[in-house]
Amino acid sequence: MPVTTTPLHIAVVGGGIGGLAAALAVARSGHRVTLVERAARFGEIGAGLQLAPNASLALDELGVLPAVRRTAVAPPRLVMMDALTGDQVTALDLRSSAYARRFKHPYLVTHRTDLHAALLAACQAHPAVTLRTGHTVTHAEQDDSGAHLHFAEPHTRLTADAVVAADGLRSRLRRALVGDGEPACSRYVAFRGAIPAERMTGRMSRHAAAQSVMVWAGPRMHLVQYPVRRGELYNQVAVFESDRYTPDSDDWGTAAELEERFAGASQAVRDALPLVSRDRRWPLYDRAPIDDWVHGRIVLLGDAAHPMLQYLAQGACQALEDAVALGRALARCSDPADAFPAYADERRERAARIQTNARRFGEICHLEGMGATLRNMLLSSRDPEEFDDVAWVWTPAAALAPAL
Repeated sequence: MPVTTTPLHIAVVGGGIGGLAAALAVARSGHRVTLVERAARFGEIGAGLQLAPNASLALDELGVLPAVRRTAVAPPRLVMMDALTGDQVTALDLRSSAYARRFKHPYLVTHRTDLHAALLAACQAHPAVTLRTGHTVTHAEQDDSGAHLHFAEPHTRLTADAVVAADGLRSRLRRALVGDGEPACSRYVAFRGAIPAERMTGRMSRHAAAQSVMVWAGPRMHLVQYPVRRGELYNQVAVFESDRYTPDSDDWGTAAELEERFAGASQAVRDALPLVSRDRRWPLYDRAPIDDWVHGRIVLLGDAAHPMLQYLAQGACQALEDAVALGRALARCSDPADAFPAYADERRERAARIQTNARRFGEICHLEGMGATLRNMLLSSRDPEEFDDVAWVWTPAAALAPAL
């Protein structure tokens, strides 16, 4: 329910998925938004993205789910395979009546740029949202009159009633407010990219045609595959732990080490590996959960609040949940002094639990030897329509149920 008092002016720092979603949610709650992005133009890098039903619900709340669905794929199954033997370990049936009854919203896979474009278009169309590129925030100050953003660009400054810091993993605002140093490197690195689906050949082409999300789990490495953009592209992500990690060097987790780590994988995985993009390596980082998301007129959101490893495929999903919860809080409370703590109280515990369990799931995925054998034995008995072990991840807080 939108506010009835004088709308606030909220500044959002960061034009990624979380920042755009936050700007849209806040504007839809009845406030005026200025979003600042340091890049010269809006855009998103990376490849595929999984959107579990909690994310689809959030996108529905934001009014952009139909736009996202136009290019996204709804995979029929999530499948875990043993990367060494090539055998199926377990699967979840995403088209079953059991799934539909429990979650209501679809499990989607999409290209990051497609999701970003849908959110950007919605922000551009909303009269209460102003978008500014080429604005690099250096620091923020706050007093009784508002929050004041300072920029690296000369003669630029922005004053707002409050600020949402959605400036990512290496958030400058978080660094100044929380002071917890650099994010923690997991020693894992990812190579990822999407290629035309027709380039998949042999056994891999059969997996691509099935349109399932495939996770090939192996010792200290895994491969993830799924279609995006109406099935026209096939996304692949190869992840492994580097034995050569050093904190002060980028000379680790190289393409040559990728080949070494996957050398013992099954033929199906080795067939796919040459088609994994080597253009860029992505070291994987997270942080320990924190309690202090709110700092006066400034609040953290998305990776600035809770960066997490990707093993539960929830990074973007949790940023979308953040955005909807923030919009709800600002619709209920016209004062940021009330709205920001209410938002943080709703989101903090859930985000922390997913952060922590993402690390644990990564450990399970990367087991070797007897650990992997026991994992496969336990998971192989699961019913494809049994969702109890993932339902807590895919089900957001009850407060998300009503529409904005």
